[in-house]
Amino acid sequence: MSDSTVILNARLPQNSLQYSVESDSAAGSGLYQITVEGSLVKAIKPMETAQIAASSELDVDGDWISMGAVDLQINGALGLAFPDLRQAHFEKLEAICELLWQQGVDGFCPTLVTTSLENFRGSLAAIRQFQDRVQSDQRPDCAKILGVHLEGPFLNPAKRGAHPQAFLQPLTLENVKTLIGDFAETVRIVTLAPELEAQAEVIEWLGDRHITVSLGHSFATAEQASQAFDRGATMVTHAFNAMPGLHHREPGLLGTALSHPDVFCGFIADGQHICPTMLDLLIRSGRGSLDAPMGNLFLVSDALSPLGLPDGLYPWDARQIEVAKGTARLADGTLSGTTLPLITGAVNLVKWGLCSGGEAIALVTHLPRQAIGLSGLTVGSPAQLLRWHQDSSTKQLTWQRLSLK
Repeated sequence: MSDSTVILNARLPQNSLQYSVESDSAAGSGLYQITVEGSLVKAIKPMETAQIAASSELDVDGDWISMGAVDLQINGALGLAFPDLRQAHFEKLEAICELLWQQGVDGFCPTLVTTSLENFRGSLAAIRQFQDRVQSDQRPDCAKILGVHLEGPFLNPAKRGAHPQAFLQPLTLENVKTLIGDFAETVRIVTLAPELEAQAEVIEWLGDRHITVSLGHSFATAEQASQAFDRGATMVTHAFNAMPGLHHREPGLLGTALSHPDVFCGFIADGQHICPTMLDLLIRSGRGSLDAPMGNLFLVSDALSPLGLPDGLYPWDARQIEVAKGTARLADGTLSGTTLPLITGAVNLVKWGLCSGGEAIALVTHLPRQAIGLSGLTVGSPAQLLRWHQDSSTKQLTWQRLSLK
């Protein structure tokens, strides 16, 4: 077997039973052999049944192997806010793709927060052009754009957070069509507040175009949320933030989502957007069956344009944000996002003792892919792999890109 590498004694992150493993059951030892040929994963087998036949071997001694991370909510980086993106910024966008790759991210959804219709459509046009003309020729060591996340403008004004009220729009099918226009293939996710809609037609229209509908910045009741999920919404944007908290007589949007088997909840783990106690509650309630130990949760960075830059004051639309220790706030103290890399959230969860290393890895790699209908590590996957190690004494989780050259 030429140009092949066998990775020995690898652990797979939680949800490993959903991986394509050539066996009727998971490995008794919990360790696997992963065969890579060229740029693709060719086989994943339990070590107990594996036969080694390769030109090279790599024994990872029980470390985890995963695909790279996926960030479904990232607002910018290196000083560029994605709503301001135009063709003139393609060089900066390429640098952002390189930065994210260096931070362990394979794919991301540039997130456009509420802005003018002109800015929305200008950025959508630029991203479509970048995907068509630039991304197809990019080096393999760059994160890829998976489609745009429109976080607005169809948000509840009472839960708008840092979104400018002047650009919020009523949730009508006409307004949605005007915004998206002929960019349906460019848009991957739309965050909206379902209680704003009177005619109950937007979610179906978006679903027919394979656009994931995420509920957020919302005051939806449990009944309104349940109706939206029944109509095709499958995601919640930054759980706990910009929505009512859990209540024992009114579970609301979040409680309804956490109890729904087909709804994914994104969340931020910077220690500011959700305190560790509530993160613990979220993770405990989000744990699913043995086949899906982390249920339908996934991590997002919610990173703003100063990602990759030092703390300080930065412009944000017509306002300023102050970044301190990776958390961004408006002048009035309103949380507006983070500047922490996505994988830092996974490392935090392990450091705070809220989940295992395998669970944390799944939250940034496997589960966000599931949330938008992509497959995880399987036979035929690109061999763009991360190796994760947890120190036996400190329990610190670290990672590196796996070089098989």
